[in-house]
Amino acid sequence: MKKFMNPFAPSRYLPEKASQIKEWVRMRHGLGDDVVVAVSELACRDYGCPDIETVIGIMRPGEKIETIRVHKPIVDIERDDFK
Repeated sequence: MKKFMNPFAPSRYLPEKASQIKEWVRMRHGLGDDVVVAVSELACRDYGCPDIETVIGIMRPGEKIETIRVHKPIVDIERDDFK
């Protein structure tokens, strides 16, 4: 059986890099273990939007989701992007 490949998913996604980004976000925002940090890379087709951006969701219990957008693919994000 052939593995399903999402045509909208980025081809260079690295789980290790996403984990590193989550750790940078946790450290930068002083987040505890009860807070969920999600990292997604999205393709954008809207005018003025970068081709690929990384969206980070910070989900604190009982609060609205905080969203951080970085106008780079996951593989290009560095710690300095979270100053």
